[in-house]
Formats: sequence, C-alpha cells, structure tokens
Amino acid sequence: MSALWALHGLSVRQGRKTVVDATTLSVSAGELVGVVGPNGAGKTSLLRGGLGLLPAVAGEALLSGQEVKHLAPAARASLVGYLPQDRRLAWNAPARMVAALGASDHSEAEADALALDRLARVGAGDLVDRGVLEMSGGERARVLLARLLATRAPLLVADEPVAGLDPDAQLLTLDLLRAEVARGSAVVVTLHDLGLAARTCDRIVVMSRGRVVADAPPREALSSAVLAEVFGLDGALIETEAGLVLAARRRA
Repeated sequence: MSALWALHGLSVRQGRKTVVDATTLSVSAGELVGVVGPNGAGKTSLLRGGLGLLPAVAGEALLSGQEVKHLAPAARASLVGYLPQDRRLAWNAPARMVAALGASDHSEAEADALALDRLARVGAGDLVDRGVLEMSGGERARVLLARLLATRAPLLVADEPVAGLDPDAQLLTLDLLRAEVARGSAVVVTLHDLGLAARTCDRIVVMSRGRVVADAPPREALSSAVLAEVFGLDGALIETEAGLVLAARRRA
C-alpha cells in the first residue's frame, strides 16, 4: 500500500535558518503518528512544509503519491485535512458555518448536514448557532476539530489539537482522531505531552533542531537515551494499568 503522505529528503528554510533538514517520513492508512520535540524543534514547519504551505528548498513531499507542489488547492484538500495551531478566527460566523467549510466540495445542504453531524460528534451540538468569537477557547477548538472531521480526507494533520484544552477534552479529541484511524484514515498530530503521545500514538516521530532523531513505536522512540539527549530528562516510559506513563525529571 502506498503512503498517504511521504517526505523524501525534505528541507525547509525560514530566512537563513533551516527549520526542516533533509527529513524523510512515511505515513500510511490506519496509523496515528505523533510528532514531538522541544519548542523550536521544527514540528510545525515539518507539517507546513510537508503540506506545501512552506516552500521546500530540497527534497519532495507527496500526498497519495502525487507531488504536493503540483496539486491544485481543491485536489490537495481532497487528500488532506489540516488543523493549524492558530485557532484565531477573523469573523463571528456560527459554528455550523465554520464546520461546513470542511465540506466545501458538497452542496450547501449536504455540507450543513455534515457540519451538524461532526459538531455533535465532538460534543458541540449545543453550539451550532453560536458565533465562534463568542466561545471559549475550548469550545472554539471543538468547532475547528469538527471542521477537520468534515473534510473526510484520507489524511488528517493536526498541529497541537489538544493545546489549551482541559484533560477531558484532550482525551475526547484524541479518541475522535483515533476513531478516524479505525475507519481507515491516517492521522498525524503534534503534541507536547510526551506521556499522552506515548499512550495514544502508534508511532512517535521525535524532532530536534529540524531533524528527525527517532521514528518508532513509543517505547523505542522515547527511550531513556532519547529523553536525555533531546528533552534533557532522566527517566523512562513505564507500563501501568492506565497505559504508558512517563516517569522522568529534569536532568541536573
């Protein structure tokens, strides 16, 4: 099976700084991949560069075997749904209208029906007619997640989808994304919580200084050596009844 998203030696610069350095990555249907790393490691740049939102200076990025740079916007949108880290919205549209933007390839009635279904799925069914600028940050995050789910794209990419959410909402968000994986999609998320990433993701990609330093199942990707080298932590992942838990402390 060909990868839904593949990067081959991808390099991205911002100004004079290389923010993604010769990165190779492959993501297939039916897996949830977490991207982790310290602040400034290049996680967001990896997503944006790999989706053609930042220009590559070397290498290539493919969506379902097609080079991103050659895809028209509508074709790209049919292959990948993207949830950016920035949740600011410029206009006070009702939640159902914002969520329906994810299904812009459908008729207005069909897009609205999809929006209502996805808003209910994310626990925002009572927000359908409320303006997004009148919502809390957590409520707005649910609406934007509903918009992502409304795309029905085979690949979903979410940059810090649980940032700023309370623990219950974090778990709901990741459960919903895992449900999309169970339906056959591929999901890529960036996360700061290493323990949450270990419990949730099938694979973890660890970035440091623009490079991928580990790409493996959680126990291997977040080994004691990687925790020390990349995150400055002494510790390890421990298996508990609740799943993998990170037991670590800052290195002296």
